[in-house]
Amino acid sequence: MSLVWMEDGGDNKNLQPLPVIPEQPRIVLRAEGLTKIYPQVSGTGPGLELFRDLNLTVRAGEMVAIVGESGAGKSSLLHLLAALDKPTAGEVYCGQARLSEFSSRQASEFRNRDVGYVWQFHYLLPEFTAAENVAVPLLARGMGRPSALAKAANWLAEVGLKARGEHRSGELSGGEQQRVSLARALVTEPKILLADEPTGDLDTKTGETVFDLIQGLHQAHGLTSVLVTHNLDFAARCSRMLRLRNGALEDLAKS
Repeated sequence: MSLVWMEDGGDNKNLQPLPVIPEQPRIVLRAEGLTKIYPQVSGTGPGLELFRDLNLTVRAGEMVAIVGESGAGKSSLLHLLAALDKPTAGEVYCGQARLSEFSSRQASEFRNRDVGYVWQFHYLLPEFTAAENVAVPLLARGMGRPSALAKAANWLAEVGLKARGEHRSGELSGGEQQRVSLARALVTEPKILLADEPTGDLDTKTGETVFDLIQGLHQAHGLTSVLVTHNLDFAARCSRMLRLRNGALEDLAKS
């Protein structure tokens, strides 16, 4: 019990513990009035509106799944949360920072420092080893090569690929490639993990292995995670499940 006290009102003024109201976890990501419209290629017409006045709050430690039909705007929403794109209207906040105000350099630094991003396709550099691929974000921030490779090796061990560090992308299976991309996303020790269909290119068994790994890393490293997925079974294992439909997010109660 928290050591918060009050007087009991008697002459001796004994101190009594106050009732403690559990604190709400702090908000890590917040989208307010978010609108995204892609203009027509011709430059005329109303454009493609994915969502309008969309709101989202993600609290520290949550693992939020976003589901919805193809073309609903799930990936575009994730891009806005990662400062990979800017909204037509509205704002995304990370803490008190307004992402739309970031310059290109600031957005890159934000992703290198605060956000780990996992794509559906691994996007590993084929000429690099697994360890070198994982080390890329560290090298980009100026870390020396020996230190970067040592840290990369630790993360490869954490995703179960300790013995595969010297193998190039083409020598790894699809599941191994995605685990390397996960290690690359987390090697800078961000507190936010954004994953866009991280199991979408994998077979059922391998996809389950990768999702189990993501869930385990989320818990072990105290991450705040937002995952886009078509797999409702995986989504149901997250803290919250949201559906993006007709431009709005709906909370889906889990049975």
